[in-house]
Amino acid sequence: MPVVDFPELKALLVRDGRLMALDVGSKTIGVATSDALRMLATPLTTVKRTKLAADLVTLDELVRKHEIKALTVGLPLNMDGTEGPRCQSVRQFVTNIANHGPPAIAALPVVMQDERMSTAAVTRGMIDDYDMSRAKRAERVDAAAAAWILESALARLR
Repeated sequence: MPVVDFPELKALLVRDGRLMALDVGSKTIGVATSDALRMLATPLTTVKRTKLAADLVTLDELVRKHEIKALTVGLPLNMDGTEGPRCQSVRQFVTNIANHGPPAIAALPVVMQDERMSTAAVTRGMIDDYDMSRAKRAERVDAAAAAWILESALARLR
């Protein structure tokens, strides 16, 4: 699984096919998918993190089920654009996908997408637009943040 930039990804992708975004956190992984034409991003699920092998199997099953062609992984840059410990953790997770993931997910190209403010933007929208309680927001915020990351990536691919 090569980590590529957006021009490379655009050249690698066939015309149609879904993309998947991951919002990797220490306790959960938010997952979102695009439609086959790559116009819309939809929150899919939130995976509770356990052991690496189990997490990778769960993600691999989602990749196969939704016929994913590439991954977009949110990169939690600091507000000044520098990389901190959280970025190192996400980069290590991507390396673990390549080195230890089941075949379907390990073979996918990966692009890293700046995710600054994704969770804050999604949470604010859930409060403002849906008047969602804190408990309901907690259940859905990671998958919604992954959809926000994917929307940004889809816009860059267009």
